[in-house]
Formats: sequence, structure tokens, C-alpha cells
Amino acid sequence: MKVINHYDATSVSDAVAMLDKYGSAAAVIGGGTDLTHQLKGFIRADLPDYLINLKTIPGLNAISSDASGVLHVGSLATLASIANNSTVLATWPMLAAAASEVATPNIRNIGTIGGNISQEVWCWYYRWEGNMFPCLRKGGGTCYAVSGLNQFHSVFGGPLGCYSVAASDTAIALLALGASVVTSSRTIPINKFFYALAPGTVLKADEIITEIDVPAPPTGNKQVFIKQQVRKNFDFALTSVGLMAAPASGTVTTANIWLGGVAPTPIEATGAETALKGNAISATVATNAGAAAIANAVPLADNHYKTNIISALVSKAILT
Repeated sequence: MKVINHYDATSVSDAVAMLDKYGSAAAVIGGGTDLTHQLKGFIRADLPDYLINLKTIPGLNAISSDASGVLHVGSLATLASIANNSTVLATWPMLAAAASEVATPNIRNIGTIGGNISQEVWCWYYRWEGNMFPCLRKGGGTCYAVSGLNQFHSVFGGPLGCYSVAASDTAIALLALGASVVTSSRTIPINKFFYALAPGTVLKADEIITEIDVPAPPTGNKQVFIKQQVRKNFDFALTSVGLMAAPASGTVTTANIWLGGVAPTPIEATGAETALKGNAISATVATNAGAAAIANAVPLADNHYKTNIISALVSKAILT
């Protein structure tokens, strides 16, 4: 069994100092539902020797809104607390819906929003126990999904060669809502938080997420989060759609549509947005938007079915 040193941080600056001290040998832990899976399975050769516990830092689990209407969600707020928060439900229901769709009740009670948006990919080649497949994501030379089992992998290509898919549900809602990620050193618009060409985030080695800020949505907006799974009660998304449009009736002037589970990073369905904006919501507009969402799809041998799901879910989100 790997020996791990555990340190309870007293503040964000204390945690950052510990990261600086131990460098690549250290990692932070909040809820830990992703990290403990990696540690138990020895899925990487470079797993940390030091864990810096963030749960001992006061205030990182707070959820509040300010006078300007911005929602502030602490990075250690659990998914369950977000899903059940009255303020979130009233004004940002898509975020509550996405949080409520993550995994199982037990995981939602432990897992945090910061961990959910920054979790590692769940490709089975990446997650195979004992680091059996040294894939591209781990610095190897092969994406085993390309010629292997790829029914759950990217249908929008593999930038830099990786065909894994983004797993976070809450990230899709936050992207559609135009949120920002606040860290120990900067504020990052969430559409800049994920690498453009490969799985992962732009977080630096000594950078810690402290909160998520979500702006007030437009008046009369429509928010929808939809997720299609193999097993409805707890699985990762085959496809997820986050949609925020305004106004909900009449000519749509604002449309943000993001997709999860279909590419190495969350992707914006810009074609679908264009098909929706400038039109009133109708079955024809929804169908056209669904078709536009998959115009650039390049599925692998075993995942063509995903394009039909994407098209159907985008259309359904618009008509919901």
C-alpha cells in the first residue's frame, strides 16, 4: 500500500504554501471521490505522496448571492447542498438540476463543486487499475480507444490524439450560465477553464479553486439541463446538454448551448445557438438546432449512435 502523508490546511494561503513546498508530490483533497478512486486503483505512476486537506479551511462550502445578483458557490459546497439550495433553485435551476444528476446520493453528499468541474477523465483505458494502459493522457504515445472499445468516447474528434470525454455535469450548466472560476490567484471565465485541445484544466500546480461565481441570468430566461445515461440512476453522461436562452417566449436573442460527454472537453454547440437565435422557439427551430449541433461530428467505429442522442437532446432542451 502506498504511504500518504496527510496535512490539514488552516487557510487557502497555507494550502498553497504546502503545494509550493512539495511540488508535484502533493495534491489537494476536498470531497475526494475522484482522487481516492485514483489512489485505490494505482491508475497513475505519479500519484501524490502528500494530500493537503481543504475541508479544514473555514468558509469554502458557503453558498450565497450578493446585491448585484451574483451567486457565489464555495468550492467545497457539496453537490447535494447545491441541488437543494433554495437560492440556486429559484434563480439558477439548471445548476441545481445538474448537481442533482451527478452519481448517487452518497457521492453527492460528499463530492464538491470544485472537484466535479476539475475531475480527471473516466475513460476506461485511463482508469484501468494498475496503470495497465500508459495512454496519451498519462504521457504515453497511444490513445487505445481509437482502435479499441470506443462506444463511450468522443464523437467530435481527438485533439492532440485523446478521444476521452468530459465527465462533469455541473460544468455544462456553469458554462451555459456564463460562470467564472475564482482561484487562489485569479478569476477565470469558465469557458477558458478547460484546455481547448485536450482533457484537463488550466489550473497551475499551486492554484486552488476557492469559489464559483455565477452571474444573474437575463430576465425571462429559460434554463434546461438534460442528461442521457446508460443507467439512469447514477451513470456518467452519454450526452448532456445545458441550455440557457432568453427570452423564453418570443424571438430568442440570447442562446448558450453546451454539450458534455461527447468530446475531450465540454464543447459549445455554436451551430445550434445560431439556429436558435433570432427565432421564436418552435418544433422546426428545435429540429434545425439539433441537426446543427452534430454538423461537425466525426464519430468513431462504435459510437455513431451518440450523434442521434445529441441531436435529440438539443431539440428536447429547446422545447422543454
